[in-house]
Amino acid sequence: MPNQPFRRLSVFEATTFVVQADRAALRQYLLDLFCDVAYQEGEFTLSSGQHSAYYINGKQVTLHPQGGVAVGRILVSQLPVETIAVAGLTLGADPMVTATSVTAAYEGRSITPLIVRKEAKGHGTQAYIEGPVLAPNSEVVVLEDVVTTGQSALKAVDRLRQAGYQVNRILALVDRHQGGAELYANQGIEFEAVFSISEIQARLAELY
Repeated sequence: MPNQPFRRLSVFEATTFVVQADRAALRQYLLDLFCDVAYQEGEFTLSSGQHSAYYINGKQVTLHPQGGVAVGRILVSQLPVETIAVAGLTLGADPMVTATSVTAAYEGRSITPLIVRKEAKGHGTQAYIEGPVLAPNSEVVVLEDVVTTGQSALKAVDRLRQAGYQVNRILALVDRHQGGAELYANQGIEFEAVFSISEIQARLAELY
């Protein structure tokens, strides 16, 4: 594949592409988009408190017009058939759950989007979870943009389980391989990431 194959597309061409492309081509588009707009090198402090020589801003992809469509299509293709809803901890997962729910509707599936607050809101219902109330034991898949230690998605899992839902699977866009997968395995939670950090860095080396 030539370097930066998607940069040369017009807005119309890019939009048509992400709507119509097969999964392999769509995944390659997302990989290049992460390299192009989300990956940075420097000195960073992550939400986990760890220091890192690189940072991946997943929202640059999930809030990208064509990127959001691609994310929705990829994630829907990875949802088990019994999935009733997708959810994630605000703010990183918010555009992901919305894109996935909307994309599912276009594909004839009904997937409810839920947003899990970090803290209960201090007014109204004081709810931790925003979205329609589902039947007890509904199957919910947690979404995350970038997994480092895994604590953020695990907090969402805990809140959803406290609400009476079944949560046994986490889907992420990127796994930084810094303990998240191991944490989920120890908790008996299935985990899958679209990309590993090694794949993104290898593609960066090809492109630049």
